[in-house]
Amino acid sequence: MTLVLYVVVTGLVATSLFFGIRYFVRAYIRYRDSRLIICPNNAEAAIVEVDAVHAALTSAFGQPDIRLQNCWRWPLYQNCGQECLVQLDVAPPECLVRGVLMRWYGFKSCLYCGKRFEQIQLLDHKPALQSPEGKLVDWSEVAIKDLQIMLKNYKPVCWDCYIAQSFRKDHPDLVVYRPGRNDISGGADGSSASRHL
Repeated sequence: MTLVLYVVVTGLVATSLFFGIRYFVRAYIRYRDSRLIICPNNAEAAIVEVDAVHAALTSAFGQPDIRLQNCWRWPLYQNCGQECLVQLDVAPPECLVRGVLMRWYGFKSCLYCGKRFEQIQLLDHKPALQSPEGKLVDWSEVAIKDLQIMLKNYKPVCWDCYIAQSFRKDHPDLVVYRPGRNDISGGADGSSASRHL
């Protein structure tokens, strides 16, 4: 009798843990990404990040307690009422920063090699940007508050060209420029020579 009771209790605990962890992971995934919203204070676009762990933990006991973890208007306006939170439950996936980047890269070609962006890898082989001054910028260097400006003024660079151009700029003595090879034209400045490496 006690063996059956232990098996039943163990089964119930294991099932509860399975569904609890599954529910937590789903709630965490739902709130983890940065989102583009309209700030109620100044009616301008802003990017916010929800405290996904807190939202997932509190969702286990009913309605999740959603609060911001980061906003591009902070720390100057950190004590705002966070009225923008009402937009997050109804925000479509296109409002996620990842969705914004996917749409932006989707209609563009690499500045160096001209290859169109078909499938964007935002985890390991992230595309990059080139500033109007010619500086290569990795997405990890982009502040949330500068996203809109960068998407408007910067040019897209594929991951391969970002790596090649970064190497060319960091180690110019190790790069050999061969004009006319592989039907690629460009100057010694590397403007179209990223595939030579």
